[in-house]
Amino acid sequence: MTIPINTPEDIEHLRVAGRCAAQVLEMISEHVRAGVTTGELDRLCQEYLENELGCTSATIGYHGYQHATCISLNHVVCHGIPDFGKKLKNGDIFNIDVTVIKNGYYGDTSRMFIVGDNLKGERLSTVTQECLYKSLEIVKDGTRLSDIGRVIQSHAEKNGYSVVRDFCGHGIGKNFHEEPQVLHYDGYDRHNDAVLKSGMCLTIEPMINAGKYATKVLKDGWTAVTRDKSLSAQWEHTLIVTDTGCIVTTIRQDEDLSFLTE
Repeated sequence: MTIPINTPEDIEHLRVAGRCAAQVLEMISEHVRAGVTTGELDRLCQEYLENELGCTSATIGYHGYQHATCISLNHVVCHGIPDFGKKLKNGDIFNIDVTVIKNGYYGDTSRMFIVGDNLKGERLSTVTQECLYKSLEIVKDGTRLSDIGRVIQSHAEKNGYSVVRDFCGHGIGKNFHEEPQVLHYDGYDRHNDAVLKSGMCLTIEPMINAGKYATKVLKDGWTAVTRDKSLSAQWEHTLIVTDTGCIVTTIRQDEDLSFLTE
C-alpha cells in the first residue's frame, strides 16, 4: 500500500482543518439536552462550520449522504442519520461525528455525549475513550498498524467489551479516505500490516460494544447497529505521525493530552 507523507505545509493545513472540526464539537456540546432533536443538532453544526468557520462539510453529498454530521444513538455503532423527529431523552448516549474541509484539507473527529445519567453508558464511553488514548500514546515513527489494534482490543476486552470489526480508521489528508485502513483489533497479517512513518496522517476511531462485536447495516444503507442491540460507543481523532509521537489535530479544549509527545 502507498501511504501519503505530508509536507510541513500540508501539516499546517491539516492542523487548521482539525482545529475547525474540534470547534464544531466544542460548540455543539452546550446544545445537548433532553428534548432536542438530532436533526436540530446537525443543523446547528452545519451552520456553524459553514458560517463561522468558513468550512464545508465532507459528508454532505458523500455517496448521496445529505447531512453535516453522523449522530449515532445508543445501539447505533456509526453512520446514524440525523432526524428532526428524533428527540433525545434522559439516559441516551450518542456520538456526533463531523468531518470538515478547510482549504482543501480534511479534519475528522467524533465524541460521545450522555443525556442525564446512564452509568453503564458512562463506563462504556470512558473505556472507549481510554482505548483511543492508549493507542495515541504508542503512535510514532516505527509503530506498526497492528500495534494500534492490539492495544485497543486488549483494553476493551479486559473491561468486558468487544471491538467492532466491520468499520475502521483510515488515512486522511487532501482526501476524505486514504491508505491505510486502521483496524481497531488485532486483525493484520504480513500482507496488510504497515509501519507508520513521520508525516503520515490518519484517524483512529475505535467503536466498542457492550455486547458482542457483530453489526448490521439497516435498510437506509447507512445506519450500522449492534446485532444484539447492546450499547456502542466511539471516540475519534485525526493525528499526524512524528518522529517521537503524534500531533492530534482535532484536540478539544476540554481534553488534556499532555501525556503525548510530538
